[in-house]
Amino acid sequence: KLCGYLQKLSGKGPLRGFRSRWFVFDPRRCYLYYFKGPQEPLPLGHIDIASACFSYHQPEAGAAAAGDEPAAFEVHSPGGAVAVLKAATRQDMTYWLQELQQKRWEYCNNLDAAKRDSRTSPTPSDFSKGLVAKDNPGIILSQNASAERARNILAVETSPTDLVGEQAASQPAPVQASAINFSLKQWSTEIKNSMSSLRKGNNENRKSVFYTTEEWELLDPTPKDLEDSMALEEKRKHLAEGSKGRRLTSSAFPFDFGRIPHKARRPLLKDMIGSSKNRTSSDSSPTEWCPGSGNKLVSELQLKYQSQQEELEKLKKDLLSQKELVRLLQQTVRSSQYDKYFASRLCEGVPKDKLELLHQKDDQILGLNNQLEKLNLEKDSLQQEVKNLKCKVGELNEQLGMLMETIQAKDEVIMKLSRQLSECEDGASSPGGAVNSPTATGANKELQELDRLKDNLQGYKTQNKFLNKEILELSALRRNAEAREREWQAKYTSLEAKLCQIESKYLILLQEMKTPVCSEEQSPAREVITQLLEDALKAETSEQPEQAFFKPHLVSEYDIYGFQTVPEDDEEEKLVAKSRALDLRSLSLSENREISAGVKWENYLASTMNREIMRCVELKNLIRSGIPHEHRSKMWKWCVNLHVKKFKDSTAPGYFQTLLQNALEKQNPASKQIELDLLRTLPNNKHYSSPTSEGIQKLRNVLLAFSWRNPDIGYCQGLNRLVAIALLYLEQEDAFWCLVTIVEVFMPRDYYTKTLLGSQVDQRVFKDLMSEKLPRLHAHFEQYKVDYTLITFNWFLVVFVDSVVSDILFKIWDSFLYEGPKVIFRFALALFKYKEEEILKLQDSMSIFKYLRYFTRTVLDVRKLTAIAFGDLNPFPLRQIRNRRTYHLEKVRLELTELEAIREDFLRERETCVEKRDLISDDEEDS
Repeated sequence: KLCGYLQKLSGKGPLRGFRSRWFVFDPRRCYLYYFKGPQEPLPLGHIDIASACFSYHQPEAGAAAAGDEPAAFEVHSPGGAVAVLKAATRQDMTYWLQELQQKRWEYCNNLDAAKRDSRTSPTPSDFSKGLVAKDNPGIILSQNASAERARNILAVETSPTDLVGEQAASQPAPVQASAINFSLKQWSTEIKNSMSSLRKGNNENRKSVFYTTEEWELLDPTPKDLEDSMALEEKRKHLAEGSKGRRLTSSAFPFDFGRIPHKARRPLLKDMIGSSKNRTSSDSSPTEWCPGSGNKLVSELQLKYQSQQEELEKLKKDLLSQKELVRLLQQTVRSSQYDKYFASRLCEGVPKDKLELLHQKDDQILGLNNQLEKLNLEKDSLQQEVKNLKCKVGELNEQLGMLMETIQAKDEVIMKLSRQLSECEDGASSPGGAVNSPTATGANKELQELDRLKDNLQGYKTQNKFLNKEILELSALRRNAEAREREWQAKYTSLEAKLCQIESKYLILLQEMKTPVCSEEQSPAREVITQLLEDALKAETSEQPEQAFFKPHLVSEYDIYGFQTVPEDDEEEKLVAKSRALDLRSLSLSENREISAGVKWENYLASTMNREIMRCVELKNLIRSGIPHEHRSKMWKWCVNLHVKKFKDSTAPGYFQTLLQNALEKQNPASKQIELDLLRTLPNNKHYSSPTSEGIQKLRNVLLAFSWRNPDIGYCQGLNRLVAIALLYLEQEDAFWCLVTIVEVFMPRDYYTKTLLGSQVDQRVFKDLMSEKLPRLHAHFEQYKVDYTLITFNWFLVVFVDSVVSDILFKIWDSFLYEGPKVIFRFALALFKYKEEEILKLQDSMSIFKYLRYFTRTVLDVRKLTAIAFGDLNPFPLRQIRNRRTYHLEKVRLELTELEAIREDFLRERETCVEKRDLISDDEEDS
């Protein structure tokens, strides 16, 4: 993983300078994201490496030796933007440049293969698992051999330092030359990062926010800042007594949220600049605020602010004294009222000794209260002394450091003078030494100059090799882009020619249909229709290699999930299926909002590079819009682990393999039925179409392992389809836990048992929701006595498998695995609402029931369906579903008890009655 610390040049005017950032390369989009730090959730921005070029400059003459000084390089974007980055050493700079070059080369070479057909191979297969990943092997185009050889010759091999790689995240960021550490661009990202760090809830010190009029940013205090702030507090300690908000000073370092009960005022930009100037006056910082009159104006504003703050401190002190006086007066009034009460009300009939005892107790209480107040005052004074002592310790440490530096400087002077003295003594002892000294000095200078020139020559050679390699790569990438443009132009021409042919036949057909036909002879329209049908249903034949790329693949034999798009048996159904596939293809091509959804997912996943994925509203909205194909394996696995974590924690390692081994070694009652249903699971999917398919063996393993885990259920028809869908994106063990999630976490008990009790209950709950959410449609069904639960029962049992088109099916499963079974009710109602008007037009029970059997396959617009499910049907509380499940569960159980009683009465009557004794059912006869 290419990541590490770099300094990025940002800001404008006097605030422009290098700021340390944490950079992470994302190979999915060839973006270089940069964060405030390794633990920040949201990136501050990104640099597009795929279309960028790189350059750097040699250091000036007299600079430090190569490899020791910070080295800057430039990333040029096509729009003219230049990002200036600085590595800690020239070795790190060389490593970053060669890695970014290599990543750009790999990404651009594989660009054609990844985008050749967005339906059959939408993305490289590195991010998918399960059976779907096997369909999309990474296709790498043949590369130019001479270009590869030249790249290898010109490559500069460099190993990274500790500031590059994932291990660099545990190290502190490199020290910056400038003390100003805020930018004026990504203020919204800074706010989100700050709020995210505050919501983590761990024991780390939470810091305040450094505000400006344009941006706020989280800053960490340095030891120098702490010492300066302590010194400033010590100078103003006579104003700080009695003030509870004393920590809010004019210094700009962060303070602890937990210790300040009131909300801090946002420092103004002038205050930050003045305080930053005070802190950095002793440092050699290249950043200065403004010259001449600007500094004077800032100083005046700072003095004015300090005087106003002093007045505020005085007012606070006066306020505290007034509050103390009011408190004492209130205490005196209470004590007098207390004495008056005892004197007037309680003295009658009460012995004097008890009154005296009460007065003594009151005096003791007052004395204890006074003593407590004194102790509190002493505690405050002691705390104040501790703070003053800490400030003094800080000053002493600073003085000690200055003394140590002074001693070190004096030692260096002494050593220098000692060397000079020894040289003078040597010169005096040898008379010829004075004559040879200038010659030796000149020779040494020439040798140093020669070494410097050799270093510069080596540096220029390295720079020349890098720039030659950059030119070579950019030329190759430009040629590839030109070839890709020519290929797309040829494909566009082929599509335009085919469109013209279809339009010509369509116009002929319209003209013939407009003209009435009086004779019984076959009209030309029938010939045109026959020809159009043959062209539409004609199988795609192999063409010449030069035409294979230009052929418009509008409808493939299988979609990206492995489902067959056009059936092979029924001609009429074949035409309808191909028409449906073309409509889906048209929707996917014309849907521009898919791009924005993909960008949102990329940004969200980029924000989770340095932290774990957590449940939040943003993630729920993204999942409801649909998980992209390339990220579905990762997100499904995360959703499953989220729901079964407690089950996994209670099992031993290798739990799935143990269950599978038991199922293979011992006879299982459910294994016979599992074998019968394997090939009937998804016969229209190529992964389960034959006994030798890879999916069949995986499906068998998961079902057998689950039958051993849950012997109460064992196996139920419907579980095989759930596992088959899960295996398309998950490995065997993850698919097993996905089935556990659905059966044991999401669905109620007895949902997949022999009685299907839970499934029957959900159908009654769904009827209640239909009458509430879609009253017109429910009344229409009641009027014509249509029991639509015969259709919806299978929807709930297998979560819409084989009921809707595959694109919609997997969008439903995305939300189902994240939110749970409530999603099934939402989409079941949404399907009826989607086609509500069409159903209301049907006026007899036979046509209604026939339409309900296939209408879900005609729903193609997944965005409209999702908007209905999660928008038009709100509110949709889960508590309501649970209450209705409880209510109907009792009713269904009572009905089943009555049926069981009727059955027992019938059996008893049959045993006693001679005429009915010979009547037995087929099941009893088989048994």
